[in-house]
Amino acid sequence: MHHGVPQTPHAIVPPPVAVIQDSVLHLGRSSPAPQSSVMKSTSVHHLRQCPVENSPTAKTRRGVTTACAAQDTSSLLGEKGSGMRVRTRVKSLSRFFDKVQDLGRDFKPDSAHYTIKNLTWEVDELLETPGDLENLSHSEQHCVATNLLDGLENVLKVLSKFLPKGPLTLRARAGTDLSLDVMEQRVREVTLGQNYTRMLLKWDTEQEPKDSDPFVVGLVSIPGIGKLLAEAALHETHKSLQWGVSSILLSDVNSAFLSNSDTQKLSSPVTFIFSHHPVTLGPGQKVLCVFWEHRKHGCGHWATTGCRTVSTEDTNTTCHCTHLSSFAVLMAQYDVQEEDPVLTVITYMGLGLSLLCLLLAALTFVLCKAIQNTSTSFHLQLSLCLFLAHLLFLIGIDRTEPQVLCTIIAGALHYLYLAAFAWMLLEGLHLFLTARNLTVVNYSSMRRRMKKLMFPVGYGVPALIVAISAASRPHLYGTSARCWLHPGKGFIWSFLGPVCAIFSVNLAFFLMTFWILKNKLSSLNNDVSTLQNTRMLTFKATAQLFILGCTWCLGILQVGPAAQVMAYLFTIINSLQGVFIFLVYCLLSQQVQEQYRKWFIGIRRLREESEMYTLSSRVLPDASKPNLVN
Repeated sequence: MHHGVPQTPHAIVPPPVAVIQDSVLHLGRSSPAPQSSVMKSTSVHHLRQCPVENSPTAKTRRGVTTACAAQDTSSLLGEKGSGMRVRTRVKSLSRFFDKVQDLGRDFKPDSAHYTIKNLTWEVDELLETPGDLENLSHSEQHCVATNLLDGLENVLKVLSKFLPKGPLTLRARAGTDLSLDVMEQRVREVTLGQNYTRMLLKWDTEQEPKDSDPFVVGLVSIPGIGKLLAEAALHETHKSLQWGVSSILLSDVNSAFLSNSDTQKLSSPVTFIFSHHPVTLGPGQKVLCVFWEHRKHGCGHWATTGCRTVSTEDTNTTCHCTHLSSFAVLMAQYDVQEEDPVLTVITYMGLGLSLLCLLLAALTFVLCKAIQNTSTSFHLQLSLCLFLAHLLFLIGIDRTEPQVLCTIIAGALHYLYLAAFAWMLLEGLHLFLTARNLTVVNYSSMRRRMKKLMFPVGYGVPALIVAISAASRPHLYGTSARCWLHPGKGFIWSFLGPVCAIFSVNLAFFLMTFWILKNKLSSLNNDVSTLQNTRMLTFKATAQLFILGCTWCLGILQVGPAAQVMAYLFTIINSLQGVFIFLVYCLLSQQVQEQYRKWFIGIRRLREESEMYTLSSRVLPDASKPNLVN
């Protein structure tokens, strides 16, 4: 450093075009590069890769995505006056960058006010009628908005140092507002106000570092950028991304900034007072103070970390935040449904009874040797899957915290219920094959084929479906109210799709089975041991269809005026599936009835023998005592 040689402003700060392209076009950078390095040439390998660069709709001729268009012009970051054009398929964004380059070429230190004004006007015009920006995907729009917010903040930090001391207020045609104050030194309290937002900063000036640069505090309101932040995810403190939560921006997006200060963790919270349209909160709604947080491998989302909603009235909301960023007030709509206490009681009582019946059925299939065959194996696996699914539902469906546990429970329920339906499908297939091969029902080749098929289909196919679902959208396992699949983004069809397919196939199996029974049972050999009763086989075919899918069709039909009735029917029938299985496959089976009778007789005989032994053990000691009477 050469003392005594005054540095010109051009040696202190790069042209605005360099700062904008360094800040706006490089993803993930939340603060401006050091002044000593901005003027140096920046190579492409130092740039962060655009997270949507593999999107086929976002690629340009040279594979450069919209949000990262200036990666082709990285040399411009260190070369003043370069004539390289930013290549992008978004014409409005391309025109904006061209105008920014013109501002950079025309920049002079004494025209900082003019440059800031024109830059504000250009941003305002770009966002007033986004046009082709609105044709981008939501993720790309979030990328563009993130980088515009970053770039504008960083440019304003640098250029405001060349402004004369005092306040500055600018308002563009479409509503973009800029309020900033340039001061010689820090003061204990600063207030900035606009039409719809006020900001109050307080801090201990004794703890702040002393430097010769002017102190700048600014607040810029950008109404138009809210259009680009639609469908953005919400991340509440200590919670995961709330993807299914719909939100409405109540206020404009406001960026607050300080110069020469670390604004990520302030000693005293900043107070924001937002004015907004009147709002009346309904069930499942709440007002949140949020900021736009950048993601490591994405473009950003709304977050509440470090921000607290102090108060909310009809037309204004007060927030406290311990950092500075881009802030807004939004109303979050959660999918909160009022629980019907009657349905809750029916669910828990029905599932409790089903658990008991499924346990008894499983024990019957394992212990009753007389009925053990391929059919019994299907019944056993179906009972086990439903038992585990119902048990996990009862103890874990409401355990939404911690989020990781809720995600695991949702995934396990997804797998267990799909496995149950897979075994239901195998039940239907086996019943159809049994009816088709009435005369060779015990034919060994058919039994071998079924044994090879049953476990890969029963447990492997559901595992594959869950693995694909978890790999593609893991964040949609679990909601804020239930540990189940999130209904948003069509994710619920990873369960309903297989269910509908299995129901359709089982319906076809039932119709074919019924037709075969009608036409061929007249010639059935009376010596076929496994199908002694034609009526029982027909009844099982009908019950099979009822158990294996009709109940879930009622769940899908819970819409419109009949939703309440369908909800009650679905809850009652579905929670009693275990009872139906125990009734059809155990209590109505003659072989099982005979086995139960033997077990009952055996248990009663053991009790009688035990009582006889106890009685005799009491009598014998009395008989062995000596007679003391003469």
